Amino acid sequence: MSIKSKLPDIGTTIFTVMSKMAADHQAINLSQGYPDFAVPEALLERLNHYAVSGNNQYPPMHGIGYLREQIAQLVKTTYGAAYDVDNEITVVSGATEGLFVAIHAIVRSGDEVIVFDPAYDSYDPAVSLAGGRTIHLPLSAPDFRIDWDLVRRSINNKTRAIIVNSPHNPTGAILSSDDLNTLAAIVDSKDIYLISDEVYEHMVFGNAHHHSFASHDLLKHRTFVVSSFGKTYHATGWKVGYCLAPADMTHEFRKIHQFVTFTTHTPSQWAIADFLEHHPEHHVELPAFYQAKRDFFLEAMQGIGFRMSPSPGTYFQLAAYDDLSRLDDQAFVTEITTKAGVAAIPVSVFYDKPPEMKVIRFCFAKEEDTLQEAADRLRAYFA
Repeated sequence: MSIKSKLPDIGTTIFTVMSKMAADHQAINLSQGYPDFAVPEALLERLNHYAVSGNNQYPPMHGIGYLREQIAQLVKTTYGAAYDVDNEITVVSGATEGLFVAIHAIVRSGDEVIVFDPAYDSYDPAVSLAGGRTIHLPLSAPDFRIDWDLVRRSINNKTRAIIVNSPHNPTGAILSSDDLNTLAAIVDSKDIYLISDEVYEHMVFGNAHHHSFASHDLLKHRTFVVSSFGKTYHATGWKVGYCLAPADMTHEFRKIHQFVTFTTHTPSQWAIADFLEHHPEHHVELPAFYQAKRDFFLEAMQGIGFRMSPSPGTYFQLAAYDDLSRLDDQAFVTEITTKAGVAAIPVSVFYDKPPEMKVIRFCFAKEEDTLQEAADRLRAYFA
C-alpha cells in the first residue's frame, strides 16, 4: 500500500534540514530562528509555580480567561484596539497552528490566496490542503516592498484572502501606515479576508513602528491577526500564540481549532498571563534588546565579504554573498555549514520561483559570544 500524497512537492522543511546539518557538523546554528539564551527567569518561576500548583489539566478550548484578558490589555495598550475577551481572542498552540486554522476557516476549493515572496513556508501548504491555490507575488527589491499595483491586477473573483507578514520573515521589512491604507482601499467593498502574521511585532528597530492590522479600523473587521509569545519571550518551544479576529470569524476559527490542537499547554498559559501582567517592561524593551544584537552582529561581520543592510525588524539579517562565491544559495549554505562551521538559511526556499540572487539569512537571536564566534569562523574560512 502507498499513500497518495496531498503535498507531493513538499519535503522536510529547510529549517529542520539546516538544523540537522548544523548538529551533524558541530556548526554554529544561525539558521533556524530560536534564541540560545534563557527564557526570563521570572517567567520560568511562574511556569514552575503554576505547574506545581496543579494547573495541569485541560484549559478552556479557546484559552484560559486570565491570558485572554491580558492579551486584550496588551493589544489595547499597544495599538489602541479593543477585542472582546470571550468572543474575539483565541489562544493557539503556536502561530503556525493559528495561521493554518485561519486559512482553513476561510479557504474553499478553487479559492485563490495571495502571498508575497519571499514567503514563510507554512502558507502555501496550508492553502493547498484547504483546496485553494496560492498566488505568489514578488516583493520589490532591494527593500522588499509590496507592489500594490501588482496586487490590484492580481485580484479576481476567485481571490479569497491575502496573507501579509510584518515584520517580515526572512527580510525584516516592515509595512508602513501608508501600506495599510493602500491595502484598505484595494479590498474595500471586496469579499476578501486578510491574515496578518505579526509574530515579530515587538522587534522593530530605529524610529520605525509596527503597524498592526488590529489598529486599522478599515482592516480590523476582515483580518485574522496572528502573533506569538514564543518569539517575544524567547520560548519558541512552548508553542503559545494567539489569534485576534471579529466574533463571526473567530466562531469559524474555533470550529477548526478544536479539532487541530483543541487547546494549549495549561501551565504555560497561566505563566505567560502572569508575566504579561507584572512584567510589561519585557516587550517594551525588546526592540532595543534585539537592535543591540543586530548591531553587534553587523559589526562582527565587517570585512568578511558579505553585503548587509541593517534589518528593519525581526531577529533575522539578510546577507548578500556574491562577492564571495558563485554557488547558488543552497550550495553556499551547505558549504559554510560543513566547512566553515556556521549554518544559515538559503533565501531561495522562500520563493515559488526564485529570482537571480545570492542572498542568505542569518538569525542573530544569540548570545554575543555565539555571534562573535560565528563571525570569526566565517572570517577565517574566507581569509
